[in-house]
Amino acid sequence: MPWAYSALTSPAEPIDNPSTAAKIDLGRLLFHDPLLSGDRATACVTCHSQYWGMGDGLSFGIGVGGTGPSGIGRTGPIATRRNVPSLWNVAHRTALFWDGRVSSLERQIEVPLFDDRELGAKPDTIVHDIADNPTYRAGFAAAFPDSPAVSQENLTRAIASFVRTIVTSDAPYDRYARGDDKALSGVEIQGLFLFNELGCAFCHLPPMFGADRFDAVALPHFSDDLGRFEVTGDERDRFAFRVPQLRNLRETGPYFHDGHAPTMPQALEEMVVATGSRAVSERELGALAEFVGKGLMDKSHDPERPLSVPSGLPVPADGFVIRR
Repeated sequence: MPWAYSALTSPAEPIDNPSTAAKIDLGRLLFHDPLLSGDRATACVTCHSQYWGMGDGLSFGIGVGGTGPSGIGRTGPIATRRNVPSLWNVAHRTALFWDGRVSSLERQIEVPLFDDRELGAKPDTIVHDIADNPTYRAGFAAAFPDSPAVSQENLTRAIASFVRTIVTSDAPYDRYARGDDKALSGVEIQGLFLFNELGCAFCHLPPMFGADRFDAVALPHFSDDLGRFEVTGDERDRFAFRVPQLRNLRETGPYFHDGHAPTMPQALEEMVVATGSRAVSERELGALAEFVGKGLMDKSHDPERPLSVPSGLPVPADGFVIRR
């Protein structure tokens, strides 16, 4: 192997929020329930859909006020100025959002929940509405037996526990590295070694194939977004963004912080050119895309989508753009 392999283990849980089956089940319902939004039509799953690699398939996210039937095209205000990051393996990260502004998954959940451009919820309103629902009251009592109150803190803890189950660690690459020589095709193996030779692994470090570091190599000229500089004020962070993880990358486009690259091969080629390690042939780019696009795919832990939620509101459709 071109690097020492270590399996992607289960994400660490905070001491004050250990996962339980009841907490995960409650978080799954809340994640899919539009009751948590200001327009009662948007939910976490609107921007983080199983159908779109736990993203939304758009260059920029659309929150409350977005309309349009599935497959036709969304209309409404642009909710975010950055591409919606995928939730795959986000529980392994210690720097969240493209600029790393928070380190806690529980805190991360609060930001879109109460942002007027995203879910647009009001803390007092959603706590009251959830507490008014007998199914949710029972769910909170089961998930938090020591402090069963429906509260903003318990709400974010439950959703965070569910998000920590959105992991991938059994891709063909994993099986190959564990000793299954036939798990990867010949072309994918070539792409794996190219991944190492070209220096991709320096930033996209296995086993997650990502890192909680910030780099300015992602073509900042496409946007005037200052990236992590807005958080730190450090000139070294100007145009720097968090290194994304590459597992299940094939489904998580468009790519980069501004969503300017519509396809995975285009994104890979731009990064190879930007890093300038050496000239790469079209055949080599194809092998690299085969490894990243197929060798790092694992859908065995796709999160379960409930058919209904306790509020009785319709679970938002799986995206509003046509699947590529």
